[in-house]
Amino acid sequence: MSDTAAAAAGRPETPRTRQRPEVRRAMIVRAARSVIVRNGLGATGLRDIAAEAGVSVGTVTYHFASVAEILNEVVVLETERFYGAIVEAVDAEPDAVRALGMLVEPLFDDSEQVRQHWRIWSDYWTAVARRPEVAEEYAERIRVWEACLVRVIRRGVADGTFHRGPDGIDPSAVALKTAAYSDGVATQIAQNAPGLTNAVALTWMWEFLTLQLGLVRTSGGA
Repeated sequence: MSDTAAAAAGRPETPRTRQRPEVRRAMIVRAARSVIVRNGLGATGLRDIAAEAGVSVGTVTYHFASVAEILNEVVVLETERFYGAIVEAVDAEPDAVRALGMLVEPLFDDSEQVRQHWRIWSDYWTAVARRPEVAEEYAERIRVWEACLVRVIRRGVADGTFHRGPDGIDPSAVALKTAAYSDGVATQIAQNAPGLTNAVALTWMWEFLTLQLGLVRTSGGA
């Protein structure tokens, strides 16, 4: 029954709830994430996002100029959702090797959440490769995993846990190499590379970090 009909029937009108702009913007970003995970970025348009969010295309374009801009916000949301609790726990862990495991191992957990995470990142890096300027203003907000790894490596170097040769260790360089390596391995998993499982990938990651950090490990990764 419409508000006019309700008033005519003797009931008070119920005004429609108008959502705040930031609430509607967040709703659009969540809807975009769902569509991108389901269809892939290449098959995602503004109309798809609007339909998923239950709003008009005009509402979407009022908040965002393009799908690329929405994708940036999706990746920021994904970063906060996936890495927020992990980074907080890692920063609170004094043991550098244990912290390293806490940071790396969730990347290769065999779960739908992780598969969705890598699907989003794969689409994002493909988009950035075509238009590098897309990611410039978001770099600090999306590279939180890498920044956390830098902090872990610095702690390990400071307490003597990590050491490698006379030239020492450059934490920023190692973190960037590790991020690049993990991205590549995850992409190969998504492409069903023969023999590559999450368990194998995690073994490779530890082998890589052992070489990069001069790490002496016992079994189990921690």
